[in-house]
Amino acid sequence: MATLELSIRDEATPTPVRRKRKLGLLFWIASGWLAIILALAILAPVLPLQNPVDMDMLERRAAFSSEHWLGTDGLGRDELARLIFGARTSLTVGLIAPMIGLTLGGALGLLAGYFRGRFETLVVGSMDVLLAFPPLIFALAVTAYLGQSVPNLTLILGVLGIPAFMRVARAATLTLARREFVIAAEALGASHARILLRELLPNVVLPLLAFFLLGVAVTIVVEGALSFLGLGVPPPMASWGSMIGEGRDSLDVAPRLAFLPAAGLFVTVLAFNLVGDTLRALTDPRQGAL
Repeated sequence: MATLELSIRDEATPTPVRRKRKLGLLFWIASGWLAIILALAILAPVLPLQNPVDMDMLERRAAFSSEHWLGTDGLGRDELARLIFGARTSLTVGLIAPMIGLTLGGALGLLAGYFRGRFETLVVGSMDVLLAFPPLIFALAVTAYLGQSVPNLTLILGVLGIPAFMRVARAATLTLARREFVIAAEALGASHARILLRELLPNVVLPLLAFFLLGVAVTIVVEGALSFLGLGVPPPMASWGSMIGEGRDSLDVAPRLAFLPAAGLFVTVLAFNLVGDTLRALTDPRQGAL
């Protein structure tokens, strides 16, 4: 009788099913846009474009034409060429700066979450100090000392991104450090280096890479804001932020000079956010819980 009751109870209890998450149409649209923008940025020097820094004062704010498909800016420079080369600059900073945060912050978070103790206290405390320091003051200080350039701007944004990546890596490591596969590796006599590199790193790197795409979106926005304020790339180099700043003086005559780079910035950041959010949901261990 007891066996019959158990069998009936087992049949009545629904078996948990692991749901497969679909990427969705928005993910593929965003990925396609990013692929196009990245291809244009990479191939910009070999594309049949005009020189983005050549000025023609007789063609200032010229309308759309066969020679200038998107017209010219306030100094007679081709707007299409500056948009594509501006994408090259913005994406260079937006991709390389988070790589600095991913490498240094990820390593510090992995070590802090695994070893704990005083080392974790030191790492978390130093990151709190860096977070408490005003980013704009830090950017002003570094720019005043080292000068305006793409490498210096990338370094500034990369350092400012270290605390966020450290927290993501530490949180993921804390949830994995006491899991069965880590305890089994310790019981078999595996070294700390082997556990970190073979057991923890492959599991921590997935949420880090998903967060990396979100970090790219944030970095592009910050780079645009700094360039808008005159703290970004030096003129006459183009970036979307500097183009928006230059176009604000022509809003009453040619608003497209500010709206076109703003639209490119908005759509690209939105695409990175959509792709990053989707990948973060796919790599979240809680999504696969029974």
